[in-house]
This record gives sequence, structure tokens and C-alpha cells, in this order.
Amino acid sequence: MSLTTARIGSILLVSPEGQINSANAGAIEAELIALVDKGERQVVLDMSRLNYISSAGLRVVLVLAKRLKQQQGSLVLCDMPSHVREVFDVSGFLVILTVTDTREQAIARLTSA
Repeated sequence: MSLTTARIGSILLVSPEGQINSANAGAIEAELIALVDKGERQVVLDMSRLNYISSAGLRVVLVLAKRLKQQQGSLVLCDMPSHVREVFDVSGFLVILTVTDTREQAIARLTSA
């Protein structure tokens, strides 16, 4: 599992690659929360290279969303493969998180907010 980051204006683009599961969720959560603690407020999570996400991974995304909201920030998820999107759908997370089909839509969502 790896996280790559890129900056697009004031937006931080984070791209997880591989799997988010119980074995690595704690480390990933710590890395993401550290970004928020350093001042990131607008985050796009590009899921296009994510092969698998477990319930522990879903918790990481939820914790990130809550931390950003507490800091008056925003999180948008984009480019979910169909099998990952299904996990978010079954868990009910598609209703409570902002999800777009493309990276461009996600960036537009944050720049218009």
C-alpha cells in the first residue's frame, strides 16, 4: 500500500494504491490525519488505483472526513473502481460522503465550495 500526494492549487490530491485493510489501516490513518494536522483543508481522495478496501479502510476514510469537517475542511472521493464503489454503497457511505466519478469533478466540487 502506498499513498502519493500532489497539489492542485489549495487542494491536496491523495492517491492510495493497493489495499487498505486491517493490517495497514492504522498507519494510513495516521499519515492522512497528519496531513490535516499540518493544515490541509481541501482533500481529494483519488481511489482509481485502490484494489481493495476493508471495513478498517472504510473507517479510515470516515475518520479523515470527520477530522476535515471539524477543521472546516472538505473531502471528496473520486474515480472509484466498481468493486470499491460497491463496498462504499453497501456500507451506506455513498450517502454520507461526497463522491464524484472523475478527478476533474472532485476538484470542481471543492473549488466551487
